[in-house]
Amino acid sequence: MSRSSRELVGYWDRQAATYDRRLAGVERRFLADSRRWVCGRARGATLEIAIGTGANLRHYPGDVDLTGIDWSPAMVQAARRQADLIHRAVRLHQADATALPFPAATFDTVVSTFALCCVPDERATLVEALRVLRPGGRLLLADHVAASFWPLRALQHAVDLVSVPLQGEHYTRRPVTVLRGLGVVIEETERLTMGAIERVDARKPH
Repeated sequence: MSRSSRELVGYWDRQAATYDRRLAGVERRFLADSRRWVCGRARGATLEIAIGTGANLRHYPGDVDLTGIDWSPAMVQAARRQADLIHRAVRLHQADATALPFPAATFDTVVSTFALCCVPDERATLVEALRVLRPGGRLLLADHVAASFWPLRALQHAVDLVSVPLQGEHYTRRPVTVLRGLGVVIEETERLTMGAIERVDARKPH
Protein backbone atom coordinates (compact mmCIF):
# COMPACT_ATOMS: atom_id res chain seq x y z
CA MET A 1 0.00 0.00 0.00
CA SER A 2 1.36 3.42 -0.95
CA ARG A 3 2.03 6.16 1.57
CA SER A 4 -0.94 8.18 0.31
CA SER A 5 -3.22 5.16 0.70
CA ARG A 6 -1.98 4.56 4.25
CA GLU A 7 -2.74 8.19 5.06
CA LEU A 8 -6.28 7.76 3.73
CA VAL A 9 -6.76 4.63 5.82
CA GLY A 10 -5.71 6.64 8.85
CA TYR A 11 -8.19 9.36 7.91
CA TRP A 12 -11.08 6.86 7.78
CA ASP A 13 -9.95 5.22 11.02
CA ARG A 14 -10.33 8.61 12.69
CA GLN A 15 -13.80 9.12 11.19
CA ALA A 16 -15.26 5.77 12.25
CA ALA A 17 -16.34 6.59 15.82
CA THR A 18 -18.44 9.65 14.89
CA TYR A 19 -19.24 9.07 11.22
CA ASP A 20 -22.83 7.85 11.59
CA ARG A 21 -23.76 10.61 14.02
CA ARG A 22 -22.30 13.39 11.88
CA LEU A 23 -23.89 12.12 8.66
CA ALA A 24 -27.30 11.23 10.13
CA GLY A 25 -29.17 14.06 8.41
CA VAL A 26 -27.56 13.45 5.02
CA GLU A 27 -28.19 9.73 5.43
CA ARG A 28 -31.93 10.15 6.03
CA ARG A 29 -32.48 12.75 3.31
CA PHE A 30 -30.23 11.60 0.47
CA LEU A 31 -28.65 8.17 0.97
CA ALA A 32 -30.95 5.70 2.73
CA ASP A 33 -33.35 5.17 -0.18
CA SER A 34 -30.47 4.34 -2.53
CA ARG A 35 -29.10 1.86 0.01
CA ARG A 36 -32.47 0.10 0.02
CA TRP A 37 -32.62 0.18 -3.80
CA VAL A 38 -29.18 -1.42 -4.13
CA CYS A 39 -29.16 -3.90 -1.26
CA GLY A 40 -32.68 -5.15 -1.88
CA ARG A 41 -31.51 -6.47 -5.27
CA ALA A 42 -28.63 -8.54 -3.87
CA ARG A 43 -28.92 -12.32 -4.24
CA GLY A 44 -26.82 -15.31 -3.22
CA ALA A 45 -23.20 -14.94 -2.18
CA THR A 46 -22.75 -11.18 -1.90
CA LEU A 47 -19.66 -9.03 -1.37
CA GLU A 48 -19.93 -5.46 -0.17
CA ILE A 49 -16.88 -3.37 -1.03
CA ALA A 50 -16.02 -0.62 1.49
CA ILE A 51 -18.65 -1.65 4.01
CA GLY A 52 -17.78 1.29 6.29
CA THR A 53 -19.81 1.42 9.49
CA GLY A 54 -22.30 -1.14 8.19
CA ALA A 55 -25.05 1.28 7.14
CA ASN A 56 -26.23 -1.17 4.46
CA LEU A 57 -26.51 -4.22 6.68
CA ARG A 58 -30.15 -3.79 7.65
CA HIS A 59 -31.22 -3.46 4.01
CA TYR A 60 -30.11 -6.85 2.67
CA PRO A 61 -32.58 -9.74 2.21
CA GLY A 62 -32.29 -12.22 5.04
CA ASP A 63 -31.15 -15.08 2.82
CA VAL A 64 -28.14 -13.25 1.34
CA ASP A 65 -24.81 -14.84 2.25
CA LEU A 66 -22.91 -11.65 3.05
CA THR A 67 -19.22 -10.76 3.10
CA GLY A 68 -17.88 -7.25 3.61
CA ILE A 69 -14.47 -5.62 3.26
CA ASP A 70 -13.02 -2.25 4.19
CA TRP A 71 -9.44 -1.03 4.23
CA SER A 72 -9.97 0.80 7.56
CA PRO A 73 -9.64 -1.45 10.64
CA ALA A 74 -11.78 0.97 12.66
CA MET A 75 -14.54 0.84 10.06
CA VAL A 76 -14.46 -2.97 10.08
CA GLN A 77 -14.87 -2.86 13.87
CA ALA A 78 -17.78 -0.42 13.52
CA ALA A 79 -19.45 -2.71 10.97
CA ARG A 80 -19.02 -5.65 13.34
CA ARG A 81 -20.73 -3.72 16.13
CA GLN A 82 -23.62 -2.85 13.82
CA ALA A 83 -23.94 -6.46 12.64
CA ASP A 84 -24.07 -7.67 16.25
CA LEU A 85 -26.64 -5.00 17.13
CA ILE A 86 -29.07 -6.07 14.40
CA HIS A 87 -28.15 -9.79 14.53
CA ARG A 88 -26.93 -9.86 10.92
CA ALA A 89 -24.55 -12.65 9.90
CA VAL A 90 -21.65 -11.25 7.87
CA ARG A 91 -18.01 -12.18 7.31
CA LEU A 92 -15.81 -9.10 7.62
CA HIS A 93 -12.27 -8.60 6.32
CA GLN A 94 -9.80 -5.74 6.32
CA ALA A 95 -8.76 -5.52 2.66
CA ASP A 96 -7.90 -3.16 -0.18
CA ALA A 97 -10.67 -2.88 -2.79
CA THR A 98 -8.06 -3.03 -5.56
CA ALA A 99 -6.59 -6.32 -4.25
CA LEU A 100 -9.50 -8.40 -2.95
CA PRO A 101 -8.49 -11.57 -1.04
CA PHE A 102 -10.92 -13.82 -2.95
CA PRO A 103 -10.58 -16.13 -5.96
CA ALA A 104 -12.07 -15.16 -9.29
CA ALA A 105 -15.79 -15.79 -9.79
CA THR A 106 -16.57 -16.17 -6.06
CA PHE A 107 -19.69 -14.01 -5.71
CA ASP A 108 -23.15 -13.81 -7.26
CA THR A 109 -23.49 -10.12 -6.34
CA VAL A 110 -21.03 -7.32 -5.62
CA VAL A 111 -22.28 -4.13 -3.95
CA SER A 112 -20.70 -0.73 -3.43
CA THR A 113 -22.53 2.32 -2.09
CA PHE A 114 -21.07 5.81 -1.67
CA ALA A 115 -17.55 4.42 -1.70
CA LEU A 116 -16.19 4.61 -5.26
CA CYS A 117 -16.00 8.36 -4.73
CA CYS A 118 -13.32 7.71 -2.09
CA VAL A 119 -11.08 5.00 -3.54
CA PRO A 120 -7.80 6.19 -5.08
CA ASP A 121 -8.30 4.15 -8.28
CA GLU A 122 -11.93 3.86 -9.36
CA ARG A 123 -11.23 1.78 -12.47
CA ALA A 124 -8.97 -0.71 -10.67
CA THR A 125 -11.64 -1.16 -7.99
CA LEU A 126 -14.32 -1.91 -10.59
CA VAL A 127 -12.01 -4.31 -12.47
CA GLU A 128 -11.37 -6.18 -9.22
CA ALA A 129 -15.09 -6.26 -8.41
CA LEU A 130 -15.76 -7.84 -11.80
CA ARG A 131 -12.93 -10.34 -11.30
CA VAL A 132 -14.55 -11.81 -8.18
CA LEU A 133 -18.05 -11.71 -9.70
CA ARG A 134 -19.36 -14.86 -11.39
CA PRO A 135 -20.34 -14.68 -15.08
CA GLY A 136 -23.88 -13.35 -15.21
CA GLY A 137 -23.48 -11.96 -11.68
CA ARG A 138 -24.86 -8.63 -10.61
CA LEU A 139 -22.87 -5.47 -9.79
CA LEU A 140 -24.96 -2.98 -7.81
CA LEU A 141 -23.77 0.57 -7.17
CA ALA A 142 -24.94 3.85 -5.72
CA ASP A 143 -22.75 6.92 -5.42
CA HIS A 144 -22.64 10.67 -5.60
CA VAL A 145 -21.48 11.55 -9.10
CA ALA A 146 -20.92 14.51 -11.40
CA ALA A 147 -24.35 16.17 -11.47
CA SER A 148 -26.42 16.51 -14.62
CA PHE A 149 -27.43 20.04 -13.47
CA TRP A 150 -24.48 22.10 -14.67
CA PRO A 151 -24.38 24.76 -11.90
CA LEU A 152 -24.14 21.99 -9.30
CA ARG A 153 -21.54 20.20 -11.42
CA ALA A 154 -19.43 23.38 -11.51
CA LEU A 155 -19.63 23.57 -7.72
CA GLN A 156 -18.56 19.91 -7.47
CA HIS A 157 -15.45 20.63 -9.55
CA ALA A 158 -14.58 23.44 -7.14
CA VAL A 159 -15.13 21.20 -4.11
CA ASP A 160 -12.86 18.54 -5.64
CA LEU A 161 -9.95 20.99 -5.44
CA VAL A 162 -10.17 20.74 -1.65
CA SER A 163 -11.78 17.35 -0.94
CA VAL A 164 -9.48 15.24 -3.11
CA PRO A 165 -6.15 16.27 -1.54
CA LEU A 166 -7.56 16.46 2.00
CA GLN A 167 -9.64 13.27 2.21
CA GLY A 168 -9.45 11.54 -1.17
CA GLU A 169 -13.13 12.21 -1.92
CA HIS A 170 -14.14 12.85 -5.53
CA TYR A 171 -17.42 14.57 -6.41
CA THR A 172 -17.10 14.46 -10.21
CA ARG A 173 -16.63 10.76 -10.93
CA ARG A 174 -19.30 8.67 -12.65
CA PRO A 175 -18.70 4.90 -12.31
CA VAL A 176 -21.23 3.89 -14.98
CA THR A 177 -19.06 5.46 -17.68
CA VAL A 178 -16.11 3.32 -16.54
CA LEU A 179 -18.29 0.20 -16.51
CA ARG A 180 -19.38 0.80 -20.12
CA GLY A 181 -15.72 0.81 -21.10
CA LEU A 182 -15.27 -2.56 -19.37
CA GLY A 183 -17.98 -4.27 -21.41
CA VAL A 184 -20.45 -4.61 -18.56
CA VAL A 185 -24.16 -4.96 -19.37
CA ILE A 186 -26.00 -2.02 -17.81
CA GLU A 187 -29.46 -3.25 -16.84
CA GLU A 188 -30.78 -0.10 -15.17
CA THR A 189 -29.58 3.33 -14.05
CA GLU A 190 -31.36 6.03 -12.12
CA ARG A 191 -30.20 9.55 -11.26
CA LEU A 192 -31.54 11.62 -8.36
CA THR A 193 -30.91 14.98 -6.68
CA MET A 194 -30.20 17.00 -9.85
CA GLY A 195 -28.29 13.99 -11.16
CA ALA A 196 -25.77 14.07 -8.31
CA ILE A 197 -26.68 10.59 -7.03
CA GLU A 198 -26.73 7.63 -9.39
CA ARG A 199 -27.86 4.03 -8.90
CA VAL A 200 -26.61 1.32 -11.21
CA ASP A 201 -27.76 -2.28 -11.72
CA ALA A 202 -25.29 -4.06 -14.03
CA ARG A 203 -24.34 -7.60 -14.99
CA LYS A 204 -21.06 -9.27 -15.82
CA PRO A 205 -21.30 -10.87 -19.27
CA HIS A 206 -21.42 -14.65 -19.48
